Amino acid sequence: MIGVVDYRAGNAPSVMFALARLGLDARLVAGAAELDAVDRIILPGVGAARATIDSLVETGMVDALRRRALVDGAPFLGICIGLQVLFERSEEGPAECLGWLPGEVRRFPDSVRVPQIGWNLVRATRDHALTTGLPAEPYCYFVNSYHAVPADPTAVLATTDYAGAFCSMVAHGNVAATQFHAEKSGEVGLRILRNFAAWDGA
Repeated sequence: MIGVVDYRAGNAPSVMFALARLGLDARLVAGAAELDAVDRIILPGVGAARATIDSLVETGMVDALRRRALVDGAPFLGICIGLQVLFERSEEGPAECLGWLPGEVRRFPDSVRVPQIGWNLVRATRDHALTTGLPAEPYCYFVNSYHAVPADPTAVLATTDYAGAFCSMVAHGNVAATQFHAEKSGEVGLRILRNFAAWDGA
């Protein structure tokens, strides 16, 4: 059973629709206690990092998410802001984030249109269960003004070019995330979600 975290700053209904299209068992999770009833977790997000963190704090989800992902080892997938809040801090706000991964989130330079909106190429940097079966040049749908800068380069799973290469997927242990909206990225995004549903977190 996949638990999709439902909070004020999220886009949980869109993710639930995509999972239903794949025929996957999923439920919305709105409280900390409900996380114990699911096997794997998706943290979607739209909007600002600070609003996301504030919502997670107010709903009591921060400690529960940390326990399920970092202690219990439940497979975890962040989407869009769900990737950015995994890091230590974000320039957006600024905000102190979850700190599961070392690094920070920075704004794109003024030399490019911000936010980046539309389809862009995602280049995998290594093999991983989440990217199995993707086409050689997969395009995914982005809406982002900020991007993660991991302190540990081995956490980067894919990059995308926008004012230079930036991290568009991360994977470290059982924690992974996409900067693009997997649920809005057509067959490529659906394949990633299907892969996540079968991933053991290794």
